Amino acid sequence: MIWVGALLVSHGVPVVFDATANRRSFRKGAAVAIPRFVEVYVHCPLEVCMARDPKGIYRSGRSEASSVPGLQASYEPPETPDVVVQGDREDPELAASRILAKLLEKGYISVNLMRR
Repeated sequence: MIWVGALLVSHGVPVVFDATANRRSFRKGAAVAIPRFVEVYVHCPLEVCMARDPKGIYRSGRSEASSVPGLQASYEPPETPDVVVQGDREDPELAASRILAKLLEKGYISVNLMRR
């Protein structure tokens, strides 16, 4: 996934990974490969994640031999994420505006892009 993201970014395509990289080393590898990188940590209790599980990942993870982060696989939270979202209690629009503000602060997007 990192290779594809880096390739797209190198051609000017913005990339958002909606993924759980359970090891810090995986995320650090992505940050090295993709220079304009922002790490957003969505902190959310496991119980809330399980209750909001539309794909049944946690349900199947409990009944099958798998490696779901938080169940069978340990998760290493980021040490210094660029943005932390409180997934169990933060308004999604507020969280999105904080992420956009970080992208603006770093110069990764412009105000003109946000007005579209």
